[in-house]
Amino acid sequence: MRDTVCLMKDRTVYSLLEEAVANYGDKPALYEPAQGRTWRPHSWVEYKRAVEEVAAGLCELGIQPGDIVALDSETRFEFYIADLGVQVCGAVAAALYTSYPPADHVKTLRACDPRAVFVENPKALAALKSAAEPPLDTIWILLTGSDDETETLDGLRARGRRALDADPTLPAKLKERVHADDFAILYLTSGATGEPKMGLVTHASIVANVDMGREVVPIGPEDCSIAFLPSAHITQRMAMQMFPIRCGMPVYFSEGLSRLPHELKSIRPTFLVAPPRVWERMHASIRTEIMKKGALTQRIFYIALGLGAEAAKRRRYGKGVPAWMQSGLNLADRLVFHKIRERLGGRLRMAISGAAPLGKDLADFYAAIGMPIHEGYGLTEGGIVALNPYGKTRSGSIGKPMPRVEMKIAADGELIFRSPTMFAGYYRDSVATSAVLQDGWLHTGDIAEIDADGYVYITGRKKEVLVSSNGKKIFPALVEGLFKMEPLIHQVLLVGDKQPYVTALLTLNPSMAETLKGMDEWKGKPLAEVVKSPPVMTEVKRIVGRVNKQLAPFEQIRKYHVLDRDFTIEEGEITPTMKVRRARVIENHRRIIGELYVGRGEDKV
Repeated sequence: MRDTVCLMKDRTVYSLLEEAVANYGDKPALYEPAQGRTWRPHSWVEYKRAVEEVAAGLCELGIQPGDIVALDSETRFEFYIADLGVQVCGAVAAALYTSYPPADHVKTLRACDPRAVFVENPKALAALKSAAEPPLDTIWILLTGSDDETETLDGLRARGRRALDADPTLPAKLKERVHADDFAILYLTSGATGEPKMGLVTHASIVANVDMGREVVPIGPEDCSIAFLPSAHITQRMAMQMFPIRCGMPVYFSEGLSRLPHELKSIRPTFLVAPPRVWERMHASIRTEIMKKGALTQRIFYIALGLGAEAAKRRRYGKGVPAWMQSGLNLADRLVFHKIRERLGGRLRMAISGAAPLGKDLADFYAAIGMPIHEGYGLTEGGIVALNPYGKTRSGSIGKPMPRVEMKIAADGELIFRSPTMFAGYYRDSVATSAVLQDGWLHTGDIAEIDADGYVYITGRKKEVLVSSNGKKIFPALVEGLFKMEPLIHQVLLVGDKQPYVTALLTLNPSMAETLKGMDEWKGKPLAEVVKSPPVMTEVKRIVGRVNKQLAPFEQIRKYHVLDRDFTIEEGEITPTMKVRRARVIENHRRIIGELYVGRGEDKV
């Protein structure tokens, strides 16, 4: 179908919905989970109408253009229509990370002072209210459920319907009250390198970003995907909420991570966006299953993987695959690879990884099995600005700049760019804004390289570079990424700034630990005992040794400690998007780290 988009200058999020209705009409837009493991479809016409009802209802409640309206909810149908309804009425939508405790939410709400707050259910509302002392002065709206004193989404939509029925010109009035340079979203940054900040993004920035995506991602109404990432994160908001409106792709809503494997097989998505942790877990699961098989099955798997890797390498550099190799590859696909792809439904045309670095070896694995991962790059302050071209992925690279994005490497190695997708600034923080926006260029804080073909490679974070006591620079992300192919290892944090050598804190995958030879005695035991078991200690030492062989001597891990728990959000050690807060981890484990440098660390390589 021809993409009929009005190329007017003052396009907003509401314009995207209008264009979607014009292009796709009664075709399905969203699939909401229903009783009996079924799905209730909503067409583009119905989607737009629901958003208009929310927007009109908010206007009836007195919400004005520029007001902030917060949302505290997991990703679901009700979030989508409430979020867009906020933006269509001219207010600014501020989504909260649901994994944070209520006290943190209250702190954020006080900082942005919302006129209204959408809350997922009565239980979440009660938790927020109990954590707020003195009470927050705001309008509470329940997305699901009800109580005796709180406005509900259904009630809000009913208000909106009455207003729309009374005034047929109301949609046009809603459109007139919002302009491209108005603020649409207030993002709460995850705070991986410090205290979370709030970034303001305009309608123009959102529209520019989805227009870019339309040019490079070959997705349309015949495709489908499933949404399961947190809606507070830009990857979910742009790639799985805004972009599908632009290209007409229907989206299913997952009922939760526990249901996701079953949903993938039944929905059979053709487009999937997931963070590296999802791809890592799938790889670890495959490796664990293979290790339980007999020697012949393992041999067939690794021969097939080697063949697939060589074929993927040849394709990457434009070389043909010889007939003998293709015959072997066809056999490998029938025996091995198609079974792996079936876990994701078997129809996946474009798999995307974002929100954190994927890891070169992991990307090579998926390319070898015929499911190349298109790694992308984005940030709250700049939108989604790089992506591996469709069918032309480069392992370890974040891809090429999106159309109309200009990237370059600053004198100190930092990646900087300018683009129509950039944010307007941090909320009420001009000092922080001027630190990242300089002369029209956004300073990402990432150290990067750009090759002769225009592919960009992130090598580390400026703030996270370790400088040893002898002046050598170590980029933790590069070293930590080498562990992503090791199913036994869950999390890694490198230490070594101003120290004579590099050390590491490691956490384990307990289910993988139990599959190791000789672990029968420790099955079902507490993790504190499992990590000290001889089979685990021996295997971890082998893994660290394998990683060290790929490193320069000054980068190698001399000592390490295996923790008896994961880094957690509750301890402030990781963000809701699973980024490690290095400073907090180091602070929480200062005693253990100290012992690694005074000769008492028990784990040596």
